[in-house]
Amino acid sequence: MPPSASQVAVRAEALVKTFGSTRALDGVDLEIPAGTVLGLLGPNGAGKTTTVRILTTLLRPDSGRAFVAGHDVVADPQAVRRSIGLSGQYAAVDEYLTGYENLYMVGRLYGLSRSAAGSRSRELLSRFRLQEAADRTAKTYSGGMRRRLDLAGALVAEPAVVVLDEPTTGLDPRGRLETWDVIGELVADGATVLLTTQYLEEADHLADTILVMDRGKVIASGTADQLKATVGGERLEIVVAEVAELAMTSQVLAAVGCDEPTVDDHARRVSVTVDTGPKALVEALRRLDQESVGVLDVALHRSTLDDVFLSLTGHAVEDEPAAEPAGKRKGKKGASR
Repeated sequence: MPPSASQVAVRAEALVKTFGSTRALDGVDLEIPAGTVLGLLGPNGAGKTTTVRILTTLLRPDSGRAFVAGHDVVADPQAVRRSIGLSGQYAAVDEYLTGYENLYMVGRLYGLSRSAAGSRSRELLSRFRLQEAADRTAKTYSGGMRRRLDLAGALVAEPAVVVLDEPTTGLDPRGRLETWDVIGELVADGATVLLTTQYLEEADHLADTILVMDRGKVIASGTADQLKATVGGERLEIVVAEVAELAMTSQVLAAVGCDEPTVDDHARRVSVTVDTGPKALVEALRRLDQESVGVLDVALHRSTLDDVFLSLTGHAVEDEPAAEPAGKRKGKKGASR
């Protein structure tokens, strides 16, 4: 039986999807209670976008089941599409239409009357702080303005579930913060949000629950605090002058830390979890000095989601090469308009 939409807005069970020899999803489970934000975190190729495409009916799973707003994504895709708003990684707006015309067109495509589409467009333009640019063509908009217009388009039909696939990719810091504000407004209004992101800070800031994905599998889940607690302690990081010094630095940090050090050859950085804080830092520097290791930078900080990911996978979120097929990424129009 499908889950109750009043309690669980989105549920996926054992999703599997392969592309040739690539297993993009390998038994993915997830659940989003209504009115909450689930952050799907992982590098390119982890399976985030494939998950989104299945949940928004753009792809069929090879096996497993998924329900959105109580509707089976395979058996009843039209009902799913009527229940969702999708904003893809790239803003899907018509550059030669004004902001108002973009939203009005979406409203009409959804079947709204002329008056309803017009009033809803004006309402959303005001809500997303675009009313002063409503009659300008979208090609004159900044990146942040286009993203806000794109998000507004995903909300024209007041969907039960909003899917945001890496919504801040390519935005400058100001645009990212503006998008965070928009997502915060959605949540305050009771929307259910599925957010995929490569940005650990974004997931930490926005998500009620976080699923960490890597190589097509969910490798951890919980609140940000619960995930950080799995790492424990503080994180000691040492940046050295030469790549050849990484091996000795790793040995030293293994001796003062409480888990296996993580080595980043490109950044010439070694990090490890410590439970004695400054004492571990002082001891590490003393030993490295004895070994004549050239230390360029030292940091001691509380565990972050980045530390969680490093601990779970051995690599940073941005370090993993893409494994999902490159193919043309479909925008939100394919699923929700």
